[in-house]
Amino acid sequence: MKICIINGPNLNLLGKREPEVYGSQTFEDYFEILKQKFPNVELSYYQSNIEGELIGKIQEVGFTFDGIILNAGAYTHTSIGLGDAMKAVTTPVIEVHISNTYARESFRHQSYLSGNAKGVILGFGLKSYELAIQSFL
Repeated sequence: MKICIINGPNLNLLGKREPEVYGSQTFEDYFEILKQKFPNVELSYYQSNIEGELIGKIQEVGFTFDGIILNAGAYTHTSIGLGDAMKAVTTPVIEVHISNTYARESFRHQSYLSGNAKGVILGFGLKSYELAIQSFL
């Protein structure tokens, strides 16, 4: 099984950015833990702060991988293009968020991705990614 985790803007700052919301662990460190927890899954990881690069990655893996886990960060609430990319590919996408977006600012209550996702997992911290992987197994 091949699953690609795609993280959007500012998620490269995990471990430094608002630790009270996002925790103190870097995603790279957490990714190593995920690879140990799921040794029979071929996990890959991609992060970009640029919307078009995220769309390109979805298109690149969206016909050959078994699953995509997408945390589009703030683009969740603004990007019709990311939602369209999810709809265009055959690989199922799980939308994840570290925080509970519904417990935050009202503009974070709207997602342009959810309608094109196989499922949505939010509010469980970094464990949201683990839950998404388990949903594909």
